[in-house]
Amino acid sequence: MTTSNIGTGDVDPDVRQELERLRDSIDNIDAAVVHLLAERFKATQQVGRLKAVHQLPPADPAREARQIERLRRLAENAKLDPAFAEKFLNFIIAEVIRHHERIAEDTANGQQTEA
Repeated sequence: MTTSNIGTGDVDPDVRQELERLRDSIDNIDAAVVHLLAERFKATQQVGRLKAVHQLPPADPAREARQIERLRRLAENAKLDPAFAEKFLNFIIAEVIRHHERIAEDTANGQQTEA
């Protein structure tokens, strides 16, 4: 029996149990990813404040290029599509730069940016 008719209720109980086990595992991984991203953003907020205080630019294209290359290698070693990993990191980098720009603006205006 396939899982394509899972909504109908006539799925083999063993298949349903395995599906639930796998989905529980995915949910746990998703939670870990969210917590890791939160920790990453806490660190990048600190970087943004340091850059703002010292009037450094929000973006660092050389660092970003090194990070992308590093992540692509890690992805290849982990059997993950490097293009996907690069897209994911580019999304994160864009968000970090946006945060750094806001922190720099707040700092220039004499406002304290929250952690």
